[in-house]
Amino acid sequence: MNSKTKTAPKTAPVSPVLSLRGVGRTYPTAQGGLTVLKGVDLDILPGQIVGLVGPSGSGKSSLLHAAGLLERPTTGQVIIDGQDAGALDEGARTRLRLNRIGFVYQFHHLLPEFDARDNVALPLRIAGMKAAEAQARAAELLTALGLGERIDHQPAQLSGGEQQRVAIARALANGPRLLLADEPTGNLDPATSQAVFEALRARVRDTGVAALIATHNMELAGHMDRVFALKDGHLEERPAQSQAY
Repeated sequence: MNSKTKTAPKTAPVSPVLSLRGVGRTYPTAQGGLTVLKGVDLDILPGQIVGLVGPSGSGKSSLLHAAGLLERPTTGQVIIDGQDAGALDEGARTRLRLNRIGFVYQFHHLLPEFDARDNVALPLRIAGMKAAEAQARAAELLTALGLGERIDHQPAQLSGGEQQRVAIARALANGPRLLLADEPTGNLDPATSQAVFEALRARVRDTGVAALIATHNMELAGHMDRVFALKDGHLEERPAQSQAY
């Protein structure tokens, strides 16, 4: 009897959540065009955390704005979940941004008159979710981020790290595919920064969201899956330490 060698089933390739292809950005100035991005290519897979580093003025925010559909690049393509955003009109871009992208900024921008749960529930209510369901979803997210006992506290009653975790929960409320963060721990002390990043990383792993995080914190960047530096408008990959806290 001839034995047949069994081969392992082929695994389908994982498609990037975010693909940038030849992205360039030039701003008009009195002295002529100022180019901050030059032919940037980047792929981010589901569940992957990518760090973006570089000095102030290097173009990190411009890259995040292009990836988040807040600005149209001068050249190149921004592809989210296989959809070329450049081919969409402004209404379709807005819907794609609301449904697929979450944003976390250096300043949490929480509404001071709302408690933590209401701040997180707000984007869900805007998306049309019923109040009770939105409140339950918000409480679930806040609990997952270690704020289960703080859900009814207003921002002024929370520490800086707690406020930023509320902001992360709000960014994840609508189940985005892509999370963009601009210096999310920039205003925090090292210990709090570590705790906030660890909470964010856990949610990325659990949900499979793809994350692009701009930071000046090189120690923090060393714990991300991949790290890229912007230099003279070009994206250069740097070695990451890939070590757990």
